[in-house]
Amino acid sequence: MIWNKAKECMSQEDKRRLQGERLRKLVEKVYHSTPFYRQKMQEMDITPDDIKTVDDIVKLPFTTKQDLRDNYPYGLFAVPMSQIVRLHASSGTTGKPTVVGYTRRDLSVWSEMTARCLSAFGTDDNDIFSVGYGYGLFTGGLGLHYGVEHLGATVIPMSTGNTDKHIQLSHDFGATALACTPSYALYLAEAMAKTGIPRSEFKLRTAILGAEPWTENMRKEIEAKLGVDAYNIYGLSEIMGPGVSHECEYKDGSHIIDDHFLPEIISPDTLTQMPYGEQGELVFTTLTKEGLPLLRYRTKDLCTLNPETCKCGRTSVRMSRIVGRSDDMLIIRGVNVFPSQIESVILDLEEFEPHYMLVVDRVNNLDILEVQVEVRDGFYSDEITQMLALKKKIAHRLQSVLGISADIKLVEPFSIKRSEGKAQRVIDKRSLN
Repeated sequence: MIWNKAKECMSQEDKRRLQGERLRKLVEKVYHSTPFYRQKMQEMDITPDDIKTVDDIVKLPFTTKQDLRDNYPYGLFAVPMSQIVRLHASSGTTGKPTVVGYTRRDLSVWSEMTARCLSAFGTDDNDIFSVGYGYGLFTGGLGLHYGVEHLGATVIPMSTGNTDKHIQLSHDFGATALACTPSYALYLAEAMAKTGIPRSEFKLRTAILGAEPWTENMRKEIEAKLGVDAYNIYGLSEIMGPGVSHECEYKDGSHIIDDHFLPEIISPDTLTQMPYGEQGELVFTTLTKEGLPLLRYRTKDLCTLNPETCKCGRTSVRMSRIVGRSDDMLIIRGVNVFPSQIESVILDLEEFEPHYMLVVDRVNNLDILEVQVEVRDGFYSDEITQMLALKKKIAHRLQSVLGISADIKLVEPFSIKRSEGKAQRVIDKRSLN
């Protein structure tokens, strides 16, 4: 289903014209309203008059998460605080959080965009959504919440932290859709199985998953265990929150809502714009945001872009799955390693659960990668020869994919800590020494 056909299916010519108009207005606004951008543009000898079409985006400065932290809390806001009606902030593992402000119009646009996503997943006003993203400063919970209400559906604001209650209310209220992180969806599936309640008594049919990278193999695992159709939703708080892009029924990339967000792919090394189809760092310019408009925000997410019209009829640019983050990439013995590569191998082998932990250390000046992975019930054994065979199997597969050897530690089912929010998969002891 298409929620907003006029915008989602507009011709490329009309879209570029709209994007160009909105880009010019945006640059004019931030130049006069945000000292940070005015200084950046003056240093580059740029004025708003230099921006005439979408192609001129390359003339503009980049924005990074560090810029938001350096201007904490409100230095990048483009409107007075009297016009800001809501604040969100990223938790941030280091340094100050990044603060995002929304005007009343920003919230209205956000709700409409999220409704577009939900409609693309085949849900409508007859659905009942159990929202298992965290509420509060994190954008996930409230972002989906208001999108569901805009769709006209029913929302159960479960948030995180009480899985038993989540299962009970999903069962008793007849929830048809679940919104949460992929790792929590797997955890929920395990917990539901333990209750002994037959899967047939649950009405869940759609899972809306995001906030962390996940693979196609993980999708298959979730769909099999929960008995749902699982879709990817993408967003980040600095740009808006969940709803920046979404899959459709064909699951062939995520449609970027590009009448509001102008995407680019750049080389993380040279910072030059890359052509469609080439993998690089995803960059967004917020074309319509009022509270915190951003020019060429570097997401650090690595993917490709596809401009071809989808079989669903949408003409929006599609982004591939996030293969990793340029700042989350592990460099081990000179080799670039992404956790998603390891996850894909694990999920491709029936003997292992989709729960793992990567421990990186340095011993005698040599990088060591340990992969801890749960063995499924039925495959875990006290027989040393059987465990050695499993160890050899996964070690060989990882070696062929990564190009380096890894130490494998096989552990019992349910021994790796589960997460109700974003899963923590990596412990890099090199940075702790």
